Amino acid sequence: MDIKQLYTDIILEYNQDLTNKRELVSPTIKEHGHNPNCGDDIDVAIKVREGMVEDIAYTGDGCAISQASTAMMAELIKGKSLMESRRLVQLFLAMIRGQVTDVNILEELEAAYTLKDIAKMPVRVKCAVLGWHTLELILNQLSDEDKSCLLYTSDAADEL
Repeated sequence: MDIKQLYTDIILEYNQDLTNKRELVSPTIKEHGHNPNCGDDIDVAIKVREGMVEDIAYTGDGCAISQASTAMMAELIKGKSLMESRRLVQLFLAMIRGQVTDVNILEELEAAYTLKDIAKMPVRVKCAVLGWHTLELILNQLSDEDKSCLLYTSDAADEL
């Protein structure tokens, strides 16, 4: 199987995965993300307990890439600490920006690592990062005390 077909299969699989595409009952916080370029809308909700992401869910409509990327994100983040979640969000965004390319580091992103080449398709970048930026907003609202873990920052977040 060639790499393009594998990439397509993974996107389709996660686009159809409804495990975390649902309403979350009594979330700690919920945030809306919108991509005006293509009309993607994502609502991300998380339930936090003792500094851990106890549950995460999303709803909304969008292209296969935005839905798949958000599904990958939810799968990766569930059960992680807020600090680890923030670090993984920053790692994903740094990967998309091309700031981190070390495969050994990027493997931490699990399935989301398959989106590494999305930067070569600039029109799809905003689709891929929509859920991640929405989660980043949530994490930034929850607590400022552990922002020291932000290793991959950019003043050009709007470039994505």
